[in-house]
Amino acid sequence: MTEKSFAKNNDEFDRRFDAGEDIHELVDMSQATVARPGRKVRLTLDVSEALVKDLDDIRNKIGVDRSAIIKIWLHERVQQEKAL
Repeated sequence: MTEKSFAKNNDEFDRRFDAGEDIHELVDMSQATVARPGRKVRLTLDVSEALVKDLDDIRNKIGVDRSAIIKIWLHERVQQEKAL
């Protein structure tokens, strides 16, 4: 079995991954961690129809569902606030 050479940069790594190459030997898993977000809690929001329409226009452009975009934006904002 031949030894694989490490990718010289991120673009090469991405290209090799996208090409279906087995990249397990190229990744150092000794520092990997598993993120456990915890128990999920249901949150209900009342918002205007106009806001929902605007939100739906954006989510349709990028191809995600409504709850996904709300979760992403909420997470990004919380991270911004925590960084202050």
